[in-house]
Amino acid sequence: MTDRYHVIGIGNAIVDVFSETDDAFLDRMKIEKGIMQLIERDRAEELYTAMGRPRQVPGGSVANTMAGLGNLGLRTAFIGRVKDDPLGRFYAESFAAEGSHFPNPPVAGADLPTSRSMIFVSPDGERSMNTYLGISSELSPEDVPEAVCAHADILFLEGYLYDKPTGKDAFETAARITHGGGGQAGIALSDPFCVDRHRTDFRRLVRDLDYVIGNQHEWESLYQCNLDDALRMAAQDCGLVVCTRSGDEVILLRGEERATIPVHRVVPVDATGAGDLFAAGFLYGLATGQGLETAGRMGCVAATEVISHFGARPEADLRDLFRQAGLV
Repeated sequence: MTDRYHVIGIGNAIVDVFSETDDAFLDRMKIEKGIMQLIERDRAEELYTAMGRPRQVPGGSVANTMAGLGNLGLRTAFIGRVKDDPLGRFYAESFAAEGSHFPNPPVAGADLPTSRSMIFVSPDGERSMNTYLGISSELSPEDVPEAVCAHADILFLEGYLYDKPTGKDAFETAARITHGGGGQAGIALSDPFCVDRHRTDFRRLVRDLDYVIGNQHEWESLYQCNLDDALRMAAQDCGLVVCTRSGDEVILLRGEERATIPVHRVVPVDATGAGDLFAAGFLYGLATGQGLETAGRMGCVAATEVISHFGARPEADLRDLFRQAGLV
C-alpha cells in the first residue's frame, strides 16, 4: 500500500434503527429519555419489535465521524466487528457505498449478532438510545489491520471500547501502530459514565495521545473538578484539548494557544450525531492543517447540519457549507 489514509477510526460497529415516538411511548416502554443506555439481547428484541416500521442506517459514534469525513472528501477507513448476518452485510456494504474502507469482513458463524441501537426520536429532537452491543463488544487486537493503521495520518478512537479488555487492547494496539507509522492518535471521551468507569486509564491516555475531545461534563468527570481547572490540567497533559459546551461554546487548547468559538443555538430536528459530526469537522480541519479556530468552527458547522434532519450522517455537502461560512 502506498496511499495513506487521512483519518481512520476504531469503534463499535452498530446499525442505528430510528423510530419517531412521543413521551407517552417512552414512559410505557420504560425508556429513559435523552440518554444512551446499554441493553441485553432480550430487551433489544422487545424494543425492535415495538418500533413498528423503523429506518436503518449504519452507525456507531466513530463510524458516523468517518462518514462525515468521507462526505468532506478525505480518504477514510473504519475498523469494527460485525457478524455475517443481514445487518452485518448491510453495514459493510453501506460503508463501501459511502466511499469509506471497512477492512474487517463480516464474521461467519459468530455466536453474537451484529450490534444495533434502537433510537427513539421525540418531537423536541431528543433521542433516547438503547444499544445492544452484540458482536462489536468482541473487538480485539486481531481485528486491527496493521496495514491500515501504519498508513494513517490521524487515528480517532472511541472511549466506549474500554468497557471490554479486548476492546481496550485493540484500541491501544491501533494507537501504537499509528504512532509507529508517523501518524497522530486521539480519543473521544464518549460520556461521563464512561469516564467514571475508566478514569485511571483515561488520565494516562490523555498524556499518551495527541488530541482528546470531550464535553464539559466529561472533562469535569475526568479531573473531578470544575471546568476551568480541568482544562488547565488537561492542557498540561495533552497536546491538543477540545471541549464542547452544549449550546454555549467550544474551547480548544494547544500549549499557550487558545480558541473559543461561540455556538449558535438552533432547535434540533434530531440531536443524534451532533458530537460525532463536530468531531468530523474538527478532524477535517486538523487533517488539512487549519488553525484551532477554523477547525473548531468547521466542527460547529458540521454539527449544525446533522441536527437539522433525522439520522447521524450528513445529507448536505459539508465542504459547500464550509465555503458558505468562509472557512475554505
